[in-house]
Amino acid sequence: MPAPVIRLRDVTKSYGIGAARTQVLRGVSFDVEPGELIALVGQSGSGKSTLLNVIGGLDQPDAGEVEVLGVDTLKATDAARSKLRNQSIGFVFQSFNLLDHLDVIGNVTLPAAFSPGATEIETRGHEALRRVGLADFAKRRPGELSGGQKQRVAIARALFGSPSLLLCDEPTGNLDSETGKEVIDFFRELNAKDGVTLVIVTHERRVSSVAKRVIIMRDGMLVETTDEELAAAAGGGPAT
Repeated sequence: MPAPVIRLRDVTKSYGIGAARTQVLRGVSFDVEPGELIALVGQSGSGKSTLLNVIGGLDQPDAGEVEVLGVDTLKATDAARSKLRNQSIGFVFQSFNLLDHLDVIGNVTLPAAFSPGATEIETRGHEALRRVGLADFAKRRPGELSGGQKQRVAIARALFGSPSLLLCDEPTGNLDSETGKEVIDFFRELNAKDGVTLVIVTHERRVSSVAKRVIIMRDGMLVETTDEELAAAAGGGPAT
């Protein structure tokens, strides 16, 4: 049986000091298997984004075990964690995080700037744009794009390095219903056809309804997945 893509054991994380110290993650443990599409849901402040940052190596926990794609991120050097993020993990955020002074192809190929020896950069960038349906948008600037197009560029950038793990933080949060559905359908296709493992932080029922597994967080801890808990965590009623 293949090893988990993500393995967490008793992960804790706090911010602040003294009386202002806030416990954000409280002993979180779970595995994500290869090819899963996971929705990580919960109300604001439940610890979802912090947990995603810990998984992606953008933040370090106070204690526990974090293993991602076979790398112990707590024991790894900064260089090793950077290599893992650059070569094996893609990130998609709610705010797109595109650079306005670069054209679309420049934004997509930006990860190559942090990967010495990268080859076929332009070719790979154009292929990533083709996969998200924006092959003809390479020379446009972010300011010329709709919200949905910006998110597709952000997804293309995440796919530039052909990652086996995609971490998404509220990827449909700034999109209208129809555009959000298109992005969700793309994630589902990416998972089904390419076998990419996805962990999507969301408070939206439309995202969690297509996941293969839903992980619910409350007050920094995982809770049992029931229909009632899922509806409450996602902020809505039953999926349609």
